Amino acid sequence: MDKYTCTICGYVYDPVLGDPGNGIPAGTAFADLPEDWTCPDCGAAKDLFEKM
Repeated sequence: MDKYTCTICGYVYDPVLGDPGNGIPAGTAFADLPEDWTCPDCGAAKDLFEKM
């Protein structure tokens, strides 16, 4: 699974880790994140992330 980085703050979404603080379990692919998911560090929208 690919990692994605926030183009605003540099946060890296790693699907191996997920985003447990926001209810996203480990193993969740970026494409499977809800459309309203936002960067946990800066609040940027999902469409502001780029594949690493």
